[in-house]
Amino acid sequence: MTQGGDDRYGWLYGDDGQARRPSAARPDAPTNLPPPNLPPPGGRRRVDDGDGGARRGRRRGRGRIVALLVAAWLVFMVATPLYAYSTMATVPATPDGERPGDQRGTTFLLVGSDSRSDDRSGGDRGRTDTIMLLHSGAGPSIMLSLPRDSMVDVPGYGTTKINAAYAYGGAELLVQTIELNTGIRVDEYVEIGFNGLVDVVDAVGGIEICPPEAIQDPDAELDIAGGCQEADGETALGYSRSRKTFGDGDIQRVQNQREVMSGIASEVASPWTFINPVRYWGVNNGAASSVVVGEDTSPYGLAKFALALRGAMGGGGLSCTVPVADFSVRWDPERSQRVFDLIAADRTGSIGDLCTPDGLPRG
Repeated sequence: MTQGGDDRYGWLYGDDGQARRPSAARPDAPTNLPPPNLPPPGGRRRVDDGDGGARRGRRRGRGRIVALLVAAWLVFMVATPLYAYSTMATVPATPDGERPGDQRGTTFLLVGSDSRSDDRSGGDRGRTDTIMLLHSGAGPSIMLSLPRDSMVDVPGYGTTKINAAYAYGGAELLVQTIELNTGIRVDEYVEIGFNGLVDVVDAVGGIEICPPEAIQDPDAELDIAGGCQEADGETALGYSRSRKTFGDGDIQRVQNQREVMSGIASEVASPWTFINPVRYWGVNNGAASSVVVGEDTSPYGLAKFALALRGAMGGGGLSCTVPVADFSVRWDPERSQRVFDLIAADRTGSIGDLCTPDGLPRG
């Protein structure tokens, strides 16, 4: 092609280099082809003045930033509980000797110790103000309180209060005592001290408690009005410990303890816990700072514990006191054994009216 001439296809070109018309001098040249400087049929030549490329570059940049933020958030959500777990103290909690065989579902033993010591290795055990069995499986999750004054057979020590087992032999003897007297195999052990309860409640910004009447209990350092109210960590601790104000003593106290656990479970499971990184970090590390777990308890086991706690304290779960004969917290031999057998068989959906807040029969 030359300026001002024609090409092999018969197109004429002016001095400006633009195609004009087919050349009559080349009758054999094809005339059905587009000039070389035009787009193909049906197409459109793209004109880019530079702004479109810049916009596309900005969009790609924002997309990369969002992807990096999401990835960082996921790493934080996974790494925080793993780090908290790595700081938890552990104790031997699996007893030697004969034990119940493997059972369906998972049963956790939750113990509340009155120890305020920083020694979380079991050297300063204190006493167990709270003893609960938490079971999850095929049926509804169940939280079953065992009053600390319950009279049971403690291996090697005869018949005495159940919390004496912890004082005599720590987690191992307490687990052995519970398995002996209930027939339920304990799969996981979780213990929380006073400081841990206070820290977790404060980390979630407090919980709601609803005492039916005002409580003044100097021993529990508690002075609150009746009715529903927000409680900080120290108030929640005093509420879960108080017993002298109530005529039924230990029976009311275990109900208060489950109310506190329900409040914690509700707040921890709140979407705000997972949205607010400060709160999420505080909940995980506040609990880890004073929680002791069995040596065989894994991060997966703790995750199952959290889900089971939420399930038991939620609308579809069961929150009960072991069936008792009277306010002296003597276990009702027939009703309590039925509950134990149903838990061991992972048939919590059949417990029905055997589950009552105070352990006394309904009606």
